[in-house]
Amino acid sequence: MTNLNEPTAPPPLLEAMREALSARFGGRLSTALGVREQHGRDESPFDVPPPDAVVFAESTEDVAFVVKLANEHGVPVIPYGAGSSLEGHLLAVQGGISVDVSRMNQVLRVNAEDLTVTVQAGVLREQLNREVRDTGLFFPIDPGANASIGGMAATRASGTNAVRYGTMRENVLGLTVVTASGEVVHTGTRARKSSAGYDLTRLFVGSEGTLGVMTEITLKLYPLPQAVSAAVCHFPDVASAVNTTIQIIQMGVPIARCELLDTNAIRAVNRAEKMTLTESPMLLMEFHGSDAGVKEQAEAVQEIAAEFGGQAFEWATTPEARTRLWTARHRAYLSGLQMKPGCRSVTTDACVPISRLAECIVETVGEVEASGLPYFIVGHVGDGNFHVAYLIDPAIPAERELAERLNHQLVQRALKLEGTCTGEHGIGLHKQGFLLEEAGASAVAMMREIKRALDPRNIMNPGKIFAG
Repeated sequence: MTNLNEPTAPPPLLEAMREALSARFGGRLSTALGVREQHGRDESPFDVPPPDAVVFAESTEDVAFVVKLANEHGVPVIPYGAGSSLEGHLLAVQGGISVDVSRMNQVLRVNAEDLTVTVQAGVLREQLNREVRDTGLFFPIDPGANASIGGMAATRASGTNAVRYGTMRENVLGLTVVTASGEVVHTGTRARKSSAGYDLTRLFVGSEGTLGVMTEITLKLYPLPQAVSAAVCHFPDVASAVNTTIQIIQMGVPIARCELLDTNAIRAVNRAEKMTLTESPMLLMEFHGSDAGVKEQAEAVQEIAAEFGGQAFEWATTPEARTRLWTARHRAYLSGLQMKPGCRSVTTDACVPISRLAECIVETVGEVEASGLPYFIVGHVGDGNFHVAYLIDPAIPAERELAERLNHQLVQRALKLEGTCTGEHGIGLHKQGFLLEEAGASAVAMMREIKRALDPRNIMNPGKIFAG
């Protein structure tokens, strides 16, 4: 496994800074090893020493105090939400202070008439939907994990509903951000559009904590659909499942979700969750709309799937039945890890134009099958995004090297097909070289200039996005 350094005791913070943090936060400042290790680990394959200290912030003012003090002393600041990153975003590669915003978990204002909500950054996705459900509205972005809204905005997350509702980029209207100097700025409004100056909201969404710390986010909400129906359909091979998806999208069927699980993922879920799904590639689909509209969508999809060998359709219209079907998708990652006890996952998330998706996935499957490395595939195939989880033994460097080689071949294939190295996970530590391949040196240099302009002392989550 990648060890950027062996874990050591934290280097001493400047005494003046430690005293100031202790005076402000008391017990909400921790240098305990267990707390620091918790905040220095995510779902990525990297092992890095933990941060020097953790501050549990409870307000924008708390965050501003920490960042201003850190800027004065040149100490890194790493935002921490739910810890579900897959690309090393929250790792303290240069030491510093982890600012935990999980206690900033208030839904501040629901404007049901305008279909907007403003939340603190630590609000979790499932919590938000519980709190707005009585209004008849919901927030559709579902990356799978019960991630924090701040983390989802920072990585420009998307997930299972993106094919219909878009990504965080389309659904964040405004932000409150603490900049690298400790200043609090507000971007955007609750209006659905604006032509006023540079789009700072979009600049911060997807910046992975390298430009500032988001503390409040204003989001779009959507009416709960009148009718919801879910279905699973099994196919003889992955290509048939993906070609069905391509046809659904190209025919304009307004499907809400379209998820792929390959045979390995199904086998893992069956074993871990005691399910009895047919162990062949599966599409898990969901339809939103009126009763008549949902019925029409479902019938159209069933006809398309039949053309590609789809069979064993199973329908679910009640919330309980839909939850049972979606368990397979939401538990796929953790179930997959149990296929190889003690393993770690090197996970990718390439995204390509929908017309090239079958080609990309089929070639990827051929490569990984030939390698002999255990793996599974899940994907938000409705918008061309899929994930390969390569399962490696952390004690065998050759397995890590093989997984990274396969990952690199996949990314190069996606770029050749005019796609991207990351559809939703972000760059973090893992994909810095891929960003250069995708965007080119001039574009990356422009990004670096923005970073330097907004964070001249390089204290905001340093070491992420840019190599070197």
